[in-house]
Amino acid sequence: MTLFQKTFTRLARIGLREKLLFSMLAAVLFISVAIALISRYILVSSLTNELEMRGFAIAHSVAERGGSYILDNDIPKLLVLIFDEAKLRQRKDLVAYIFIEDQNNDILAHTLTHELPKNLRSNTLPPDRHDSIKLMELGGREIYDLAAGINEGLYRIGTVHVGLNKRHIDSLVGKLRVAFLGFISAVVIITIILSSWLSKYITKPVSDLTRLSDEISRGNFDIPLKLGSGEDWNAAECPAFSNTDLPCWHFDQSRSGQRPGEAHRKCADCAFYRKHEGDEVVQLGDSFRNMVWSIKLYRRRLRESEEKYRSLFDSGPDPIFVVDCESGTVRDANPRATELYGYAKDDLLGLKFLDLGPEHNADCLEYFNEGGGGCVYFPKRLHYKNGGEPFFVNMHACPISYRGRHAIIIAVTDITELIEKDAQLIQAGKMKSLGEMSAGVAHEINQPLNAIKVGSEFLSMMQEEDLDIPKEHFLQVVHEISSQVDRAAEIIDTLRSFGRKSDLMEEQVDLNQPIRAVLSMLRRQFELDNIRFDLKLADGLNPVQAHSNRLQQVIFNMVTNARDAINDISQADGNAERRISIRTGNAENRVFLEVEDTGSGIDEKDQQKIFEPFFTTKEAGQGMGLGLAITYGIIKDYGGEIRINSGKGEGTVFRMEFPAASMRGEAKA
Repeated sequence: MTLFQKTFTRLARIGLREKLLFSMLAAVLFISVAIALISRYILVSSLTNELEMRGFAIAHSVAERGGSYILDNDIPKLLVLIFDEAKLRQRKDLVAYIFIEDQNNDILAHTLTHELPKNLRSNTLPPDRHDSIKLMELGGREIYDLAAGINEGLYRIGTVHVGLNKRHIDSLVGKLRVAFLGFISAVVIITIILSSWLSKYITKPVSDLTRLSDEISRGNFDIPLKLGSGEDWNAAECPAFSNTDLPCWHFDQSRSGQRPGEAHRKCADCAFYRKHEGDEVVQLGDSFRNMVWSIKLYRRRLRESEEKYRSLFDSGPDPIFVVDCESGTVRDANPRATELYGYAKDDLLGLKFLDLGPEHNADCLEYFNEGGGGCVYFPKRLHYKNGGEPFFVNMHACPISYRGRHAIIIAVTDITELIEKDAQLIQAGKMKSLGEMSAGVAHEINQPLNAIKVGSEFLSMMQEEDLDIPKEHFLQVVHEISSQVDRAAEIIDTLRSFGRKSDLMEEQVDLNQPIRAVLSMLRRQFELDNIRFDLKLADGLNPVQAHSNRLQQVIFNMVTNARDAINDISQADGNAERRISIRTGNAENRVFLEVEDTGSGIDEKDQQKIFEPFFTTKEAGQGMGLGLAITYGIIKDYGGEIRINSGKGEGTVFRMEFPAASMRGEAKA
């Protein structure tokens, strides 16, 4: 530890009174010393310059008056002149000597009583200068030697030297130093007296406040709050303290500027809020005591509020989790969470929230870790119970601060039964669709059966007539029978896949695959109805996270709806084009599917209603209006969007967009 750090540590340990005293003394001392140093510098510089100017004035005076004596070589008058100048008034203390040189640097006259030292002649005056100054030594004393030229017209006929005693200048500076030191000492003494009184006046109330703070920090809020002589505050007398439903007028309603009503008439004369007259220290004491009372009041309210919301948390019908955003662990959970997920409370606390839903919970944590604000709704998320049993939930997540850390509170609603009912509804729709497809499926299966029958009859006939069958003909017939069996099996597998119930787990699906599967069952039936398909399926399509057979249901509903629209317009116009176009492609991080028909179109007023359950424009008995509602629900489940471009009599384009499998989580969040 450095000396500065040790000094700072020691200063930090002293009391407030000593700190105030020391700080004020140091500040005043610093300012006084600074002022003294600046003043001394200015005065000393001015005094020194003034004495130097006086020396040069003497030199120039001698030079002006002694020029004629030098020309006349009148040395006695020259001596009288320099002695008069040296001894005039108080100059004898300042002027150490005066001597004159001629143009050959020979000494003409001087005021010294002994021989002129040679070192005094070292201050030579250059021809281009009129005067010069140099610090020299004479008999152990420092002397300022000032030289000035003696001119006659344009010619220099000599030089006069004036020596100033530096000791005399230093004595004057010393007197100034003593005066400044006395000034600083007086300021310091006065500062100590005032600082001591002021620090004592401030630290006494602060000591009282410190004592109260120590009691409060220990949880003792029942300390007496004395506001003055004979004034004691009894919390039991305050109606807002005994009844937390009753607001405290001073804290809850005084901002309105109105006087207390009948229920608060005692508050207007409340002794606790009676301000004492005095300076800021007295007012600080009042404010501190008011603060203590407000803490007592709202601490009581907070305790009741916490008990109320804790009871709501524990008795909630749905699971509620408190999850730490940074670590992703469960910090708290209500009893319903342990009941639904099958974990003990101790096992659930500290468990990674991702372990409850590895496929979807990461989206929730990433959203809040990346600075997302406000509450967010995450629908139809797959979670797992203790043991791995999956079930579906809806999640509402909101950011909170939990024990000083950034966290989120997540309310979970079990929607597995609703999902099952939706699945049953979709399954019923599939069964209805299978019934509608029966004629086309029967025709599709009939074709390979007929081909098999023809091939088997040919082989039987050749066997009965004992005719030889060429090897290539035999292989061709056998190969054709095998391919027709495979075709019939493919149709049956597609039909079985379409009709089976969807799994809970999603998979990555190429949109072109369910399109081809549905058309393999419907194409022939639609062609018999004189409706042709125009396919533009993009290669290298990004996969989507979905269920294949549910997407088959979507495509089946869309093409059958297109068929009905085409039949509607064909009844009015027999020459109308009967075509269904299906297009797929990639659009940035999304995959689109478009189904376009040449049908009757949709009124603008009906475009917002067609996805509602049981809404239909068909006549009674022709449909329940569930197909497009189911389609809309499936698309939304996969994070997709559907848009309609249609007008009455102009055909319809349904454009469905799904997030690519790699962007599914981000799109939902």
